[in-house]
Amino acid sequence: MKPRLFHLIAQAKQNMFRSADRVFTGELDISGTQVVALFAIQSKEGCQLKELGSQLQLKNSAITGLVSRMEDSGLIVREPCADDGRANRLYLSSKGADALQRARPLLAAINDQLTQGFTAAELAVVARFLQHAMSIDFHKEP
Repeated sequence: MKPRLFHLIAQAKQNMFRSADRVFTGELDISGTQVVALFAIQSKEGCQLKELGSQLQLKNSAITGLVSRMEDSGLIVREPCADDGRANRLYLSSKGADALQRARPLLAAINDQLTQGFTAAELAVVARFLQHAMSIDFHKEP
């Protein structure tokens, strides 16, 4: 019998995000989603809300609320877009950059826990499978 991969992935994702969120909230006083958003903004300083929403796969209402909370807590700065007066660009604040520095060792520890007990060859297969899973669009035929 084939493993129920969709179910296992869904359960693993839920557990990993809940557990990581406890770590980030406890150590950094920010949510796991905010940590992910900070890394995304850092990788593309000056991105617009729609770009961040696309990268995080969040709907407009969710990304608007997330960015507002991050701005209110001083993690990011919104600046008007020179190209489009209706849009804003997002930048890390010094507090956001500091939070990312403090998040790195926490992420390293999480990754160490995730990979513990697996060989390099096994991890390569897992990584290949996850890359494949990220590329699938279930609306299309295989």
